[in-house]
Amino acid sequence: MLEKATLQRNLHNSTQKRSLFKKKKFLPFLASTKISERKTKPEKKKSKPKATLSIPFIGEDGEPTGQALHRIGVPEPRKRRAMAAAEAESRALAFSARRRPLPAPPLPPPPLPFLARWLFVEHCRVFKESVEEVDLCGQNSVDAEWMAYIGAFRYLRSLNVSDCHKLTNSALWTITGMTSLRELDISRCSKVNDLSIGHIVSISTLEKLYISETGISSNGVELLASLKNLSVLDLGGLPVTDLALSSLQVLTKLQYLDLWGSEISDRGVCVFQVLPKLSSLNLAWTKVGNLPNLPSLAYLNMSNCTIKSILEGNDDKTPLEKLVMSGATFVDDYEAFMNIEASLMSYLDLSNSSLHRFCFLPHLKFLEHLDLSSTIIGDDAIQEIASIGANFRYLNLCKTKISSAGIEILAGHVPHLEILLLSNTSVDDIALSYIGLMPSLKEIDLSNTNIKGLVHQIGSETDPIPSLQALQNLRGLKKLNLEQTKVMDAELVSVPSFRELTHASLRNESLTDISLSYMSSLPKLTNLSIHDAVLTNRGLTSFQPPATLKMMDLRGCWLLTKDAISSFCRIHPRIEVRHELVHVLPSDQLCHDRPSPSRSPLKTTLLSKEDRKIPISPCFIGKKFLRT
Repeated sequence: MLEKATLQRNLHNSTQKRSLFKKKKFLPFLASTKISERKTKPEKKKSKPKATLSIPFIGEDGEPTGQALHRIGVPEPRKRRAMAAAEAESRALAFSARRRPLPAPPLPPPPLPFLARWLFVEHCRVFKESVEEVDLCGQNSVDAEWMAYIGAFRYLRSLNVSDCHKLTNSALWTITGMTSLRELDISRCSKVNDLSIGHIVSISTLEKLYISETGISSNGVELLASLKNLSVLDLGGLPVTDLALSSLQVLTKLQYLDLWGSEISDRGVCVFQVLPKLSSLNLAWTKVGNLPNLPSLAYLNMSNCTIKSILEGNDDKTPLEKLVMSGATFVDDYEAFMNIEASLMSYLDLSNSSLHRFCFLPHLKFLEHLDLSSTIIGDDAIQEIASIGANFRYLNLCKTKISSAGIEILAGHVPHLEILLLSNTSVDDIALSYIGLMPSLKEIDLSNTNIKGLVHQIGSETDPIPSLQALQNLRGLKKLNLEQTKVMDAELVSVPSFRELTHASLRNESLTDISLSYMSSLPKLTNLSIHDAVLTNRGLTSFQPPATLKMMDLRGCWLLTKDAISSFCRIHPRIEVRHELVHVLPSDQLCHDRPSPSRSPLKTTLLSKEDRKIPISPCFIGKKFLRT
């Protein structure tokens, strides 16, 4: 009885200790507690019964796994702390297994300007020992930081930063004293002024300098006299005076001088005579009317000047090769050309000038380029043009009084003519039969003429003949402009026979989907313009463009809807489509094919909002309003 009472008391004490152990929350995941009785020998002192604790491991899924951890008796404080730490770790592991956090989203790619700047900086570091030419024309992000890296290029020979509007005087400090630089172009950098001249003149090796339309004044131009190696100097749009021009007479190596829009006059042109190598001179939009003889001159531009006499002097005439007098006013037609050696001239531009007599033309035996657009020339002077047409490559007679009779005189005398422009003249379908006799033609402009596409034979009761058939003999024809003519669908039946045609332009309110279908038969067509036509959504959807087509201009086609144009662009993503309702570029259609922004090419075509704007004609608005 005594032993039984002692055993019950020991069990009671052990149970209390276990309860106390649980209250302290050392083992919250205790699965079971096994208590085993141990007999004691009578000769020894009574010992307290020991308890065995079975503690399971906790797995990642929060469930007990593996074998149990056994402890004999009640653990000591130090062991209890270790057990508590193990229990806390297993609990945290189980909790993290139950609620795993989602992976963090990837960081967005850096913006393109940042990426471009980073790549540029890296390229500057890699290639600074080998780069010889840098062209950053029109890059608005070019600033002092970019120029600092460019200034480290040891072997740089050519630098073009024209149209970089963030470029300042301080940014040019980094190129001061460069010993290898030969060419510098800072044209149209409006923030560059006289303060930058000190940096420029420190580069004594400069041979070509372009500073047109900058903030440099006449005083700054005078300081350029120290650049004795200059052979090309562009001062266009600067307020250069006669005094500043006289300071440049020490530049004896000058071959090209551009002074358009300057303030020089007849008193300062004597400086040109002391420049022995001067071969190209631009005096457009100046007050110069009398130009002395310059034996070395090969190119002269006196557009929009009031000309009295040019190249007047000794008996030796100037052997000009190119002469541009667009928009010029002639005081005396004969005296203006009497001092020019015309035997070597190959380029003559008299467009929009006041020239009345063309008696000098028969002397230009080697002329290849002749522009008489917007002059008063008529059929009576065509014979003078035909007499020198053996070497013609380019002939512009737009906005003149030329008719089909003049084209008849010209036919047969221009075997090498490649470009013929007759826009805004009175030529009609009869002229097409004579144009077909010019075998080398590659481009014909017949816009705003009397072309109808049909020829009625006099005295015959047969149906009229399509006049465009006469152009089938032109095997090399690549560009044809029939805008603002009276050509309709039926007259375009001959167009598919122009197998080399790459550019076609049509504009007529009577054109329909039939005209569009004819264009699908041109295997080399790249640019197609159909303006103000009655094209429908069904016609556009059924159109099968040639594989070479790159651009379609559908402005003025008021029946087309935005959905139809967008659908066409999705089917043909490599075609640029222009319309008042939408302007879709090939890059816009192909952007979804790019796997990620990081893999997209760095050099892309980005249009601003101003570039994407397409002018909307009043005719388009009126037709759209009437339809609504």
